Amino acid sequence: MASVETAAEHERILREIESTDTNCIGPTLRSVYDGQEHGLFMEKLDARIRNHDREIEKMCNHHFQGFVDSITELLKVRGEAQKLKSQVIETNVRLQEDGKVLIGSMEELKQCRVQQRNIATTVDKLAHCLPVLEMYSRLQEQMRAKRYYPALRTLEQLEHTCLPRAGQYRFCSIMAENIPKLRMHIRETAMTQLRDFLESIRKHSDKIGETAIKQAQLQRSLDSAVTLQPRALIGRRGRKEAAVTESSGEGGSPLSEQDSGILDVEDEEEEDVPGAQDLVDFSPVYRCLHIYTVLGLRDVFENYYRKQRRKQARLVLQPHSNMHETLEGYRRYFNQIVGFFVVEDHILHTTQGLVNRAYVEELWELALSKIVAALRTHSSYCDDPDLVLDLKNLIVLFADTLQGYGFPVSQLFDMLLEMREQYGEILLKRWNLTFRQILDQDNFSPIPVSTEQEYRQYTSQFPLQDPELEKLSFPKKLPFSEFVPKAYCQLKEFIYACLKYSEDLHLSSTEIDDMIRKSTNLLLTRTLSNCLQYAIKKKNVGLAELVQVIINTTHLEQSCHFLEEFITNITNVPPETANATKLYGTATFKDARHAAEAEIYTSLNAKIDQFLQLADYDWMSAAQSSGGLTTSDYLVDLITFLRSTFSVFTNLPGMPVEHATLPGKVAQTACMSACKHISTSLMQLLLDPEVRQISIGALHQLNVDLKECESFARASPVAGFQGDTLLLAFSDLRQLLDLFTQWDWSTYLADYGKSTCKYLRVNPHTALALLEKMKETSRKNVVLAQFKKADRDRQKLIDAVIKQLRNLIAQHHA
Repeated sequence: MASVETAAEHERILREIESTDTNCIGPTLRSVYDGQEHGLFMEKLDARIRNHDREIEKMCNHHFQGFVDSITELLKVRGEAQKLKSQVIETNVRLQEDGKVLIGSMEELKQCRVQQRNIATTVDKLAHCLPVLEMYSRLQEQMRAKRYYPALRTLEQLEHTCLPRAGQYRFCSIMAENIPKLRMHIRETAMTQLRDFLESIRKHSDKIGETAIKQAQLQRSLDSAVTLQPRALIGRRGRKEAAVTESSGEGGSPLSEQDSGILDVEDEEEEDVPGAQDLVDFSPVYRCLHIYTVLGLRDVFENYYRKQRRKQARLVLQPHSNMHETLEGYRRYFNQIVGFFVVEDHILHTTQGLVNRAYVEELWELALSKIVAALRTHSSYCDDPDLVLDLKNLIVLFADTLQGYGFPVSQLFDMLLEMREQYGEILLKRWNLTFRQILDQDNFSPIPVSTEQEYRQYTSQFPLQDPELEKLSFPKKLPFSEFVPKAYCQLKEFIYACLKYSEDLHLSSTEIDDMIRKSTNLLLTRTLSNCLQYAIKKKNVGLAELVQVIINTTHLEQSCHFLEEFITNITNVPPETANATKLYGTATFKDARHAAEAEIYTSLNAKIDQFLQLADYDWMSAAQSSGGLTTSDYLVDLITFLRSTFSVFTNLPGMPVEHATLPGKVAQTACMSACKHISTSLMQLLLDPEVRQISIGALHQLNVDLKECESFARASPVAGFQGDTLLLAFSDLRQLLDLFTQWDWSTYLADYGKSTCKYLRVNPHTALALLEKMKETSRKNVVLAQFKKADRDRQKLIDAVIKQLRNLIAQHHA
């Protein structure tokens, strides 16, 4: 059994050796040698080798005849091949001999073809190089002629079209190296020209603005001249914008160098004033814009241009420190601003995006705020109304000019309304000086007129309506002084000045009327009122002057409705319009008249005090008979003064004025006030603490002076008093003196407190004080004459009356 398995295993190993690559036979043989039957395996291997040798031998015997036949055929072919080789060699020798001439001709043909190819290549290269050279030559000519935009176009074509076609040549390399330098040179030159342009328009913005303002002024005068006709002139700006629109609509390409320079001026023959843009050559801007656009740096150029213009705007908007001194300073300031924005407006409408509407509006907002601030500051220094009015007209023209270019200017007109208040204050200051000068120069006397012409001259200045005065023959006197017609004319001049400022402010008639009336009210209630108070309160103003002030204010008060009509006529706004402001002239002149009346009373009393200071009573004088006493000298002079003074009051107008006191009442009040003041002053002389003793003789002298005063009152120095009304002013002093001179104490004490008392106006305190002074005098007399019984009795009587008066006062107090 073991031998069968071994034989099978050896058979398997042999098959494996036959079928396996010799490189992998090692493991197989190793398995043979690992076993114990390798001898047996070698025998089997030898037997297998012998079998294969027998098979090989059989195969070789089968194919050997064919091999022999092939060798025989091969030997025959070798002989034929030797013959063929010799023939080929002979043929080749003959061919070589015969082809030597052909080969020479072929070489010559080859050389000709090479030359022909070289010539064609040269012509082709020259065809590509000549345009490069020509274009470079043209570029140099354009650079020398400073035609930089065409030069840049040539440069672009040379770089991107011609040089790539020309190939790699040294001169092409040199050109390629020079292209960035030329481009940089063009860029720097264009920027230099732009800087020169910016500097130029900065220097000439004044002239540009002046021309634009003249155009606006001319247009406004033409509009006002032909308000009902269609405009004959079409704005230059409209024509030029249309031209720009057509040129941009045709191709959309940037303007060429020729038409991007100075603007057309074909309309100069039609208009006297050239367009503001005609003064500026904008070609550097257009050229630089196109160059930077071609270079792909348009954003850089736009940012640079806007930045520089913003800087220039700040310089233009910075006013000179002394701008407020003259109108020319304001005009130059406005001209520069207008010139700046005219240039920006033209750039906006003639370039595509260099500046846009938002940028221009931003600049204008900045400018507007700075302009308004500068004008507010500088106009506040101005105290000349004529300069303020000229400035207002200049601002209006400035605003109209820029409004014509599409800029909003409502803030400027709002500021002008603010300046209206300042203008009004300046006017009030000027008219304050004017009224004071008129008052200082006035003689406070009625105006004498000798002829009809003089009379008409004054009535044309002041609306005097007095039929009685009209009937009088010449020469005659107007009731008022020169102040009245002059002041009335100045009131009208003030109204005209207010109206001038309101013109061209785009205000309605109602607004203008309201502004004029409010300003006039300020003039009446503040300025004229203060001036009248100044004239009334001024030192050394006589009663005659005060009387004339009353007459003047009365006539001015009557003229107030004529001022109302005057304002209505110039504003065309009826006074009955709702919410219409009324003039306060009536109240102003009424207050002035009342102040003058009060000043008359005060001045008259002060004059009376001056006379009373001259009173020199001998309070210790002995009693005399009434026939031996005479009126004091000071009182005689005082009465004479009062009579002459009250005669002046006959010049007061006799017509009543609505809501005013009768002028005749002024004289009556002054007369009553003077009498009361005299009575009170004489009473104060009696009760003066410094006068400690008074004799009965002094009371008799005072009684004589009082009778003189009563005589003056009975004579009615001023008409209009009923009965003895004026005597009532002296009743207190009269009853007091009667009580003491008649020594009627029994009646006084018995009837005290009764309405029928004879001495009703005698105050017990006053009587007691006077008795105390007489007691001191009587006591001194008793000491000096102790042996006179009459004096002792009188002293006892005085003591008894004093005691009774004290009891009376105590009972009344209880």
